[in-house]
Amino acid sequence: MAKQEQPGLLILEIGGVCGVLEGHVELLKKHFHLITMNEFLKNKERLSEKIKSVFIYADRPVVDRELLQSLPHLKVIANSGVGVNHLDLKLISSFGVKVTNTPHAVSDSTADIGMALMLASARRLVEGCQIAVSPQTERFAADWLGDEVTGATLGIIGMGSIGYKVAKRAKAFEMKILYHNRNQRKEEEEQAVGARYCEKMEDLLQQSDFVILVVNLTPQTHKFIGKRELELMKPTATLINISRGAVVDHDALVEALQNGIIKAAALDVTYPEPLPRDHPLLKLKNIIITPHIGTATVQATRMMTEEAVTNIQAVLNGLPIPSEVIPQ
Repeated sequence: MAKQEQPGLLILEIGGVCGVLEGHVELLKKHFHLITMNEFLKNKERLSEKIKSVFIYADRPVVDRELLQSLPHLKVIANSGVGVNHLDLKLISSFGVKVTNTPHAVSDSTADIGMALMLASARRLVEGCQIAVSPQTERFAADWLGDEVTGATLGIIGMGSIGYKVAKRAKAFEMKILYHNRNQRKEEEEQAVGARYCEKMEDLLQQSDFVILVVNLTPQTHKFIGKRELELMKPTATLINISRGAVVDHDALVEALQNGIIKAAALDVTYPEPLPRDHPLLKLKNIIITPHIGTATVQATRMMTEEAVTNIQAVLNGLPIPSEVIPQ
């Protein structure tokens, strides 16, 4: 009996800046016939009939109307990661194509980076490292001080799976935990981490020593944190963003950091990424910026690919889809 042909999976490329990780290729090839974008563009007529799914890694390949029109048998676009603001969900849905993401694979690693940024900012680790290795350093100043995280108040904006895992970690630091979310968590879930719901985000901002953003980027959350919200925060407070860069108004943040409206910020995400090299945020000492590494671990990236494979197979086989993204 002839071996059944594997369904075609379109990817940007293997390796490179935005390509599928070489270590994940073997996993994908077990289930799919991999077709790179370059191969597809060179032989559209033949390959367009074979492609039934697209694997998005590092927001690539770009899915637009032209691509959708050129793939008549496309069934699913599997996004590696949670955020799908780079995808036009309504456009994709109009072609009868499903979209999936990987929320289960990313929650631990993203919660970890949130805690890492909070600790690094509070204890001034980046600045301290620079002092320790500087050729000009002759002694360490006794009055060079940071802040303690233990016992401080943490405000979590967005209490989904990642936000809840941040709360679990914060509980181990004996932090007082406030949270603001579209919907209040169940009482037993709140009690498990010692979290208190703030129906009004303003109440959370006014009380928190650290505010961490864990929301999806939508039209409603674009520049969610702006001048007004920053002015509600304590002058001793730190803003941490592990969601998407555009959730924060960068101009307002620069002003707040320069004028002591808040003490510090720690960002794993910016808009754009990377920031222009002359951006004022890059010139400030009271900020830490990392290059969107919330899910950049060996374990998380592998689990993301595995979760994407499971989603694709579910769609192609007409099974319940574990992580479907529904257009709002």
